[in-house]
Amino acid sequence: MRCLVLSDIHANLAALEAVLKDAKRRRLSYDMVWCLGDVVGYGPDPNACIELLRTVPHVCLAGNHDWAVLGKLELTAFHENAMIVALWTREQLTAENLNYLRARSARELQERYLLAHASPREPIWEYILDTGVAAENFEHLPDGYALVGHTHVPVIFAQDRASGDVRASVPPLGVPISLDPGFRYILNPGGVGQPRDGDPRAAYALLDTEKHTWTQYRAEYPIHLTQAKMRAAGLPDTLIDRLSYGR
Repeated sequence: MRCLVLSDIHANLAALEAVLKDAKRRRLSYDMVWCLGDVVGYGPDPNACIELLRTVPHVCLAGNHDWAVLGKLELTAFHENAMIVALWTREQLTAENLNYLRARSARELQERYLLAHASPREPIWEYILDTGVAAENFEHLPDGYALVGHTHVPVIFAQDRASGDVRASVPPLGVPISLDPGFRYILNPGGVGQPRDGDPRAAYALLDTEKHTWTQYRAEYPIHLTQAKMRAAGLPDTLIDRLSYGR
């Protein structure tokens, strides 16, 4: 199976549209979209993003911002700007789209791949930012593979099955990375709607579960359109400005 792997759309419709168009332009055939959570939060188009995602065959998990909007997490756990947008998003979402978010699970097992928003051991909130945290999370994998988002940064953590050593690498764009059976992997496609690795382009990946390959991609999108919508909605300037820098 070939899966288009997305995470952290964050109500950025222009970015999500650009990813789907970019995949089509590249002729990337895929059977399913695997979305690793945080469809909403930060951005101006929560309803439209949910509705566009629902037009394609997909699996979607719950993220921490999704739970914040639903009242399943205390808003005091978030910084002020995220809290402001979570409250705004609650008022924007239709009943149908709120129910869609409520139906999302915290983690799912798809074939041999564990899907979680944040980490295998703490699927909603934990950030896997380094090899130490990755090493601890490899102990919570049922098999060899986990797909996570949450950090908005593309990265591959690989653990040698024999030695237990863990290494991290940034996947090159457009080059299939073979997933060696001698390693276990935690794979992060980066963020669609709010990248944080210094590259403002939307990030996504293609996973081929038969060939055991992972390919990273970036898609240009009209950032100014998202920013204009955010200004019109009165969303915080800091969140608007950071889209230009991918931080």
